[in-house]
Amino acid sequence: MHSSAMNTVARRHLDTSDGEPRFGSTRLAAAITFVVLTLAVLALLLLFALPARGQTETVLYSFTGGSDGGDPTSNLAFDAAGNLYGTTYSGGLWGDGTVFELSPNGDGGWNETVLYSFTGGSDGANPTYSYVMFDGAGNLYGTAYNSGANGYGVVFELSPVGGSWTETVLYSFTGSADGANPVNGLIMDGAGNLYGKTYSGGKNSSGTVFELSPFGGDWTIQVITPIDPYEENCAGLSMDSAGNIYTTESESVFEMSPDGEGGWRVTGLHTFRGGAKDGLDAESTPVLDPWGDIYGTTVYGGAENHGTIYMLVYLKGKKKSEQRTFIVRHSFLGGKKDGFYPWGGVVYFGNEYYEYLYGTALGGEDGDGVVFGLNWIGLDHWKYMKPLPWSFNGADGRTPFSGLIPDGAGNLYGTTSAGGSNGAGVVFELTP
Repeated sequence: MHSSAMNTVARRHLDTSDGEPRFGSTRLAAAITFVVLTLAVLALLLLFALPARGQTETVLYSFTGGSDGGDPTSNLAFDAAGNLYGTTYSGGLWGDGTVFELSPNGDGGWNETVLYSFTGGSDGANPTYSYVMFDGAGNLYGTAYNSGANGYGVVFELSPVGGSWTETVLYSFTGSADGANPVNGLIMDGAGNLYGKTYSGGKNSSGTVFELSPFGGDWTIQVITPIDPYEENCAGLSMDSAGNIYTTESESVFEMSPDGEGGWRVTGLHTFRGGAKDGLDAESTPVLDPWGDIYGTTVYGGAENHGTIYMLVYLKGKKKSEQRTFIVRHSFLGGKKDGFYPWGGVVYFGNEYYEYLYGTALGGEDGDGVVFGLNWIGLDHWKYMKPLPWSFNGADGRTPFSGLIPDGAGNLYGTTSAGGSNGAGVVFELTP
C-alpha cells in the first residue's frame, strides 16, 4: 500500500468533546503517553520495513468493440480463483453488450472470454454500470438497461451448464409502478432475495428501489420505495450486517430498514444543497466501513463545482451521537493536478489501524481520467494523496466511470469506458 498511509494508532470517531481533563492521575496520563510513544515507534519501524513502491498501471485487456465487447462501465468482481468478471455496454455478437471473464494465462497476461452476448431481444441489452455478483452455487446475477419482454430492461441470471453459460431472465420490467431501465448491479441478502434500482418508471417516473424474491420457482417483485421526482440517478445499493440498505437520489442519501412486517422504513440521512461546502448529484453507490460510517462522491458541488468526496460519520464526544454528521473530505479542483466528476464513487478498505479510500474521476494530466486516493492519518484526519496515484493517458485507458476493487495484496482493478489500443475501453490493474 501507499507507504505514507500506515498508522498504528487505533481508529477513533470524530471527537467533539471540549478540552476538559480526561485522566484521574498523572500516573495514568504518563502510562498513556508511554503507550502512544511506543505505538509511534512501532509505526516508524513498520514504515521503514515496507519496500518503497511507485504506482504502476497495467492494462490487462483492451476491448476491440467487436464480438469481445466495448464501452465497459461496470465495476469488476472476483471469483475465488482470482478471475475477474464484468459487463460491457456495447459490442458482443449482436452489439448489445456482454458479460465477460478475464483469467490469468499463466504467462503474466490475461485472456478474455465472453460468457454471454445480449441479443437485444427478450434477454435484455446494454448493461449500464451493471456489475455482476455470485451466489454460493457459482451463478452470476446482473441487470440490463434496455430490451426484455416489455422493452424496459431485465434482471438476469447466468448459470454455468456443461462448460458454457446459460441466461435466465428473472424479471422483465414493465415501465409502470415496478420501474424501468435497471442501472448498476444487485445485492443479495442471506435468504437469497435480490435488491436493485431502476433509473426511470415507478410512481414518480424517476425510478424505484426494488426487491426480487424467489417464490415457487418464479420471482416476485416488491417496490421498496419510488425515487422522488426528478431525483433519478445511477447509484447502486449497499447493505449492512443488520439488513439495512443504503443508496442515493440525486440530491440525498437515504437508508431503508425492514419494519418487521414485510415493509420498509425510509429515512433521509443527508440532503445535498450544492455550494462550496456540500455536494450535488450523488451518482455513486455509498459504501460503509465496519463502524457504520458512510462514504461516497458527488459529481457536482464543492469549492469548484467539480464534485466532492463526502462522509457521514458518527460523532463521538462525551456521548456518542445517534445520527451521522455530514463532512466534505475533498473538493475536486479539476485541471492537471486533480480530477473532476467522480462518477464511480470510492472503495473502502482498512481496519482499526489503517483506512484507505480509492476511486476514479475524469481529468488529470492528459484529461483522460485519474485514480485518486485518501488515507486516514489518525484521529479525524484524512489526507488526499498528492501526487495522484494515477493519471490515464488514453493508451492505457480513458474516461473511467467504474469504481475500483482491491485484491488481497492491495492492488486495485477497474475499467475505463474508452481508450486502450482499440479505443473501446480497458480493464486495468493499479499497484499503489
